[in-house]
Amino acid sequence: MNHRYLPMTDADQTEMLKTIGVSSIEELFSDIPNDIRFKGELNIKAALKEPELISYFQGLAAKNISLKQTPSFLGAGVYEHYIPSIVDHVISRSEFYTAYTPYQPEISQGELQAIFEFQTMICELTGMDLANSSMYDGPTALAEAAMLSAGQTKKKTILVSKAVHPEARAVLQTNATGQRLNVIEIDTVNGVTDLKQLQEVYGDDTACVVVQHPNFFGNLEPLAELEAISHSGKAMFVVSSNPLALGLLKPPGEFGADIVVGDAQPFGIATQFGGPHCGYFATTKKLMRKVPGRLVGQTTDEHGQRGFVLTLQAREQHIRREKATSNICSNQALNALAASVAMSAIGKKGVKEMAYQNVQKASYMKKQLKANGVEIVFEQPTFNEFVIQVNRPVSEVNKLLLSKGFIGGYDLGRDDESLEGQMLVAVTEVRTKTEIDTFAKELGALL
Repeated sequence: MNHRYLPMTDADQTEMLKTIGVSSIEELFSDIPNDIRFKGELNIKAALKEPELISYFQGLAAKNISLKQTPSFLGAGVYEHYIPSIVDHVISRSEFYTAYTPYQPEISQGELQAIFEFQTMICELTGMDLANSSMYDGPTALAEAAMLSAGQTKKKTILVSKAVHPEARAVLQTNATGQRLNVIEIDTVNGVTDLKQLQEVYGDDTACVVVQHPNFFGNLEPLAELEAISHSGKAMFVVSSNPLALGLLKPPGEFGADIVVGDAQPFGIATQFGGPHCGYFATTKKLMRKVPGRLVGQTTDEHGQRGFVLTLQAREQHIRREKATSNICSNQALNALAASVAMSAIGKKGVKEMAYQNVQKASYMKKQLKANGVEIVFEQPTFNEFVIQVNRPVSEVNKLLLSKGFIGGYDLGRDDESLEGQMLVAVTEVRTKTEIDTFAKELGALL
């Protein structure tokens, strides 16, 4: 009989003790001196009965403010989007929900096909040759892209724009420190990367130039000019992109990007306390064997039927120390599946329409805010986020907005003191005209 997943019985315990030659648990721990053993009762509350426990947790949950009750204009890397109800139904199926790494293709065809579809859709959105089967999140994918660039070019300096998400830059710095790489941050001018400074800092030791498009401030970067500078030497061009925005924008692959990364959260992944998410990593055929994580390939079996397998990569390739380009050997397969199901359900036209609504609604809100006396900081093309100026602390404004029934934007002063009094607001397709109008009116009245 197979006893996996069953709790240990008294008979199991007796057998184990007998095997190691002791008669009791007390004898097993006899080497631990009495004076350092804890003999009293632990200072924890008595267990509650089930109805009491449920009531207690419901009370705690009621203290939370949820997006179901309160319209949110908060983005900064995690966005509230329409999630087709089919997503939860598919990912809750036990075959997917409990699936581990699909090493055995003969029993994992469903999961392998789903991952292959994810890779295909990411390639279509980014304009790249191939994508891996997902990563933990956008920031880790970005750091991995920089590490791959350094390994491939044998250069030690990474140039990253300050318009890249601050959390992604922090993850990059952590990875770079371990690899003894030098990270130089490039300033911004009018909300986009400073091309002049980038040109001045770029040198023979530059491994890659890393930018975000749309960037952290919501603005679109001049990718053509950035690519020209990046490829003026031996460096690689790395672009981090919101995949939903790529439903409308020209993909980075068409601008000559070497690696495109990002977070698939806008597709089918809820704003659940900031994670877990699903990073994507897309690149060129030239870098196929250096891609971190896993790749799923399509093939035919001996009967000529289509099948899917893990290919090109062995998990073990990432533990070859100095020869490895990465040590990542896991991913967020369930969230990649959620993204695949969402993209499939929404469809090509739907993704384009969804992205279009983000642009239109954000543009409409800019006009409404201006009409209510709120200053827009950057006059730049944006996707669904932009920066506004407030004349009092952002945290104070957000508290007042919450009292009016709105979740406000992100306080940029948290990451950079020079941005004190600036708020990053996001408008997605789920925001209604009434919500936008009322928010603009309430915000205008507070300033």
